[in-house]
Amino acid sequence: MILGVLSSLSLFAADVSVMDFGAKADGKTDDTAAFQKALDHAAELSGATVVAPGGNYYFAGHLSVPGGVTLKGSWESVPSHNGLRNPGLPKPTDGGTTFLVTENVGTEEGAPFITLNNNSTLKGVVIFYPDQNPAEEPKPYPWTIAMRGKNPAVLEVELLNSYNGIDAAQNERHFIRDVQGQPLRRGIFVDNIVDIGRIENIHFNPWWSMKPKLLAWQQEHGEAFIIGRSDWQYMLNTFCFGYNIGYKFIHTKAGVCNGNFLGLGADDCFTAVVVEDSAPMALLISNGEFVSFHGPDPTMVDVKESNKGSVRFANCAFWGPCNQIAKIAGTGTVGFGDCTFVQWDHEKKGLPALRAESGTVLVRGCEFRENKVQVELGEKVRRAVIDGNVINGKARIVNHAGDRAQIANNAADQ
Repeated sequence: MILGVLSSLSLFAADVSVMDFGAKADGKTDDTAAFQKALDHAAELSGATVVAPGGNYYFAGHLSVPGGVTLKGSWESVPSHNGLRNPGLPKPTDGGTTFLVTENVGTEEGAPFITLNNNSTLKGVVIFYPDQNPAEEPKPYPWTIAMRGKNPAVLEVELLNSYNGIDAAQNERHFIRDVQGQPLRRGIFVDNIVDIGRIENIHFNPWWSMKPKLLAWQQEHGEAFIIGRSDWQYMLNTFCFGYNIGYKFIHTKAGVCNGNFLGLGADDCFTAVVVEDSAPMALLISNGEFVSFHGPDPTMVDVKESNKGSVRFANCAFWGPCNQIAKIAGTGTVGFGDCTFVQWDHEKKGLPALRAESGTVLVRGCEFRENKVQVELGEKVRRAVIDGNVINGKARIVNHAGDRAQIANNAADQ
């Protein structure tokens, strides 16, 4: 009886190999049709796993992973391949499962390379665009991965040199975990999420190329994380290096974001965090580390005039050398609590660490480690509390907001 049950279950749980459907894995033959046949067959088995053994799979087309199906490569842990940048280290085609993508070169329009649907998963693969030149400005491509439906997941995937990485819009409960690589224009885009999404352990670093022309383009145009409407977005332990904007919060037709953002990191981005707008329930950003020192105006945080919501930074560290830690505008509230500020005003122009043009500002329990202007409040600031901070050197808080600001209990050396 038990053997009969197990035999029945095995009909639904069996793995499907792409090799059985004609995939060649030789890096030359187009394997698109073989993969799609395997995926469609897996859907007929009530959601089997399609296995792509180690090899180099060439794609002239795109794939759709049916509901309940997993497309799985050989990597059980996300790899990193900076062998193209550093000779002697592994290259993406040296081992494991690598997808070589070529469709729609030169345009961002067109189908994503892989579309995930209800309860479908992509896991354990390296995705590489062999026609990109590491020494030149990148060629546009559509999104590498689009997450649609309910509960799509991307796990242990390397986006080695995608132009546009993961489109995590128009779904519910997306799950993105253990993703590395160097997406060049956009890393992850989130929008129109009305049920909680999760993004964990993401590392965007220039593994593929740091050649001057390409990296200069990426720092002028690249955006690692772009987040529009998302209700209760959760993001944990993410990092990006060498982008124009590290984390960008925007207002789309669907709305704005509120969420919990823990352990964010942005290094050598022209602006680490840009907030165009946020929800009144707040963006809660904790335990972050942000660095800006290149670009026309290296600034860690830029809250735009369009912001109407709330943004809170807690236990975050900011350093440069940069021009300013934060520029604040809009009608919303921006708060810093238990944060550390280092290395602003590197050109010694008298710039404050925190400059607020308008809105409501809270700065409490922070440490200013430079003997420079710490805070400047503009005439349009509605309310401000600057309280209980520790200051190296003289307290230099410039207040143009008058009685609308409460400044007290700040401990300075002089």
